[in-house]
Amino acid sequence: MATFEFKLPDLGEGVMEGELVKWHVKSGDVVKEDQVLAEVMTDKATVTVPSPKAGRVVQTHGKEGDMAKVHQLLVTLEIEGAAPAQAAGHGAVPAAAQAPAAASAPAATAAPAQATKVLATPVTRRMAREHGLDLATIAGSGPQGRVTKADVLAAMEGGESKNAVVAPAQARPAVPALSTGRSDERVPLRGLRKKIAEKMVRSKFTMPHFAFVEEVDATDLVALRARLNKQLAAAGDSTKLNYLPFIIKATIAALKKFPHLNANFDEAAQELVVRGEYNIGMAVATPDGLTVAVVKNADRLTLAELAQETARLGVAARERKLKMEELTGGTFTITSLGQSGGLFATPIINHPEVGIMGVHKLKKRPAVVNDQVVVRDMMNLSLSCDHRVIDGSVAADFVYEVIKYLEKPDLLFLAMA
Repeated sequence: MATFEFKLPDLGEGVMEGELVKWHVKSGDVVKEDQVLAEVMTDKATVTVPSPKAGRVVQTHGKEGDMAKVHQLLVTLEIEGAAPAQAAGHGAVPAAAQAPAAASAPAATAAPAQATKVLATPVTRRMAREHGLDLATIAGSGPQGRVTKADVLAAMEGGESKNAVVAPAQARPAVPALSTGRSDERVPLRGLRKKIAEKMVRSKFTMPHFAFVEEVDATDLVALRARLNKQLAAAGDSTKLNYLPFIIKATIAALKKFPHLNANFDEAAQELVVRGEYNIGMAVATPDGLTVAVVKNADRLTLAELAQETARLGVAARERKLKMEELTGGTFTITSLGQSGGLFATPIINHPEVGIMGVHKLKKRPAVVNDQVVVRDMMNLSLSCDHRVIDGSVAADFVYEVIKYLEKPDLLFLAMA
């Protein structure tokens, strides 16, 4: 018998660490080749880590909830034959989509304090000062080593940054621990919920949000959807249209008129990257929390194809089966809770996108049409934008463009490529 040390394999481009979400084995277990050893969550997805060899588990390294570095020792196995070379694994297979597509790379080694003046904007300096951080201990990711707000935020979060931060533990202001009573329960932030928390903090700290809300008279849309579903059923097609495909098509038509909303913001370069593709994120509620699946090239899909694809992604998200490419590359996000959507809300932007639109409850309520009070099918849209790059007037015009297509949905057929 020989000892084999299995190290955490590469988890994806630019990913250098992940959280140990769940162990599938324990010391003493006999495992087969390709049997799942553990689940590891990165910023982009949860992946299963298979065993490269058959053998007996001598020891697992790390507890659930710990962060594991790529090429860090993960499992010690006892195997048949002579001792082979140590391995960093033969690949991790993406298994469960448990995190909105985010762009945060791992921490590197500490940067030395600089004798020269640190490059940073006054806003960045104030943020660092308010949180007790020394800019000289933070490696800047901006031009000429400029320290950006994203770098300061990374230091506050514990060091996850494209370029490393120094000594975040010493810089982080002390926070007193909460006392707990006999009937209280402590629930640690782990897995998807932890990633959601990190991403929401990053988005709110780096992006000055503002919101715009307006109502939509969806009466004609309700009638059109009913007619199309009736025609699909008559043709023997099992596809059923909900309202999301129409909303996606209306959003794309508006994005083509206001392309700066179909964009990502590059924090390091301080540049707006206007995307040439329309990859629409759809927020999905799962048992583990909210995740964003991405409908790639949504402008090229028909209404029926959008209905099928959004349904497929929704099921995959809830069953933790989304692939890495179905979580990344989003250009604009739509979030809807259907009949639980309430009157309106202010969604948090899916970083590094610059806009997110909330779709709220569709219900009959009184409206004034031709000076007469009538009952109509009404709902609200709420748009949150990054005020650094999107002005209020642009946001308002964008929402009214979406509304135009939802209130007169026949226009969608003229706008489709």
